[in-house]
Amino acid sequence: MLISVVLPCYNEEKVLTLTYSELSAQMKKITDDYEMIFVDDGSRDNTRALLKQFAEGDSHVRYISFSRNFGKESAMLAGLRYASGDFTVIMDSDLQHPPELIAQMLEYGRQGYDQVIAQRNRDGDKMLGSFFARTYYRLVDRLTDVELTDGIGDFRMLSRKALNALLTMNEYNRFSKGLFSWIGFKEKIIKYQNRSRAAGESKWSFRSLVRYGMDGVLSFNNKPLRFCIFIGTFAIIISLLYVMFLFFGIIFKGIDLPGYFTTIFTICFFGGVQLISLGIVGEYVGRIYYEVKGRPHYLIDETNFKQKDSL
Repeated sequence: MLISVVLPCYNEEKVLTLTYSELSAQMKKITDDYEMIFVDDGSRDNTRALLKQFAEGDSHVRYISFSRNFGKESAMLAGLRYASGDFTVIMDSDLQHPPELIAQMLEYGRQGYDQVIAQRNRDGDKMLGSFFARTYYRLVDRLTDVELTDGIGDFRMLSRKALNALLTMNEYNRFSKGLFSWIGFKEKIIKYQNRSRAAGESKWSFRSLVRYGMDGVLSFNNKPLRFCIFIGTFAIIISLLYVMFLFFGIIFKGIDLPGYFTTIFTICFFGGVQLISLGIVGEYVGRIYYEVKGRPHYLIDETNFKQKDSL
């Protein structure tokens, strides 16, 4: 039974040797039939050189190097496309995902579970970051058509059936957390203690996290478009009430000096509604634009896999 482990990497030279060492030790305890697929997402440090070094000394190591940085979603997709295992594990390369959980995942996989999902607690996280994360998951869970759970990320094991189902979805704007939830199948959640990265620094900036959060909201529902209708209706109702208020004021009190506030309020309110609506529609149109182009998710510069479709 072949086990594939997919590890996206981006500028991870400080931790990669330790990751390889710990993961190799764990996999040797489980089985001799495994492959470790490292995907170098256009790193600018010595990540690629280290991966080539690992591959030269270990036949279990496979690596894929992109021509530039395409993002973690593309790196995961590449690894999953090249994985040939009966079960495939996705994990980060910074040791925040404990390799020792793979044996437990495999045990549940043998029991018939198609997705064995690792859920971390938030012990040790910064209070502000933890608050925003919980708020985000509650918001997304209400807005989208798929269920997302706080603490559940990309660290999981997929059966071949679940992986094949996942690979049928080729959209350009990918949000894997939603895709994992969308395909369904029999799931098992295992919990583990939160871990800090062993070395190096996080590559996620506040801006990239906000962009990723927007992808989650917009990729799996059209509720924001409906929201434009609701807010427009609400604006019309408020405006009618305000007009009625002014009308009765004229009847009972007569005409006052024309109000500057009335004009500014009307312009700002309706202008704001229109801009919000156009912005939401624009986000969807932008995603359609990228989907229609049909560009590849990534381009491979170097790999020790045999020639295969790089798209």
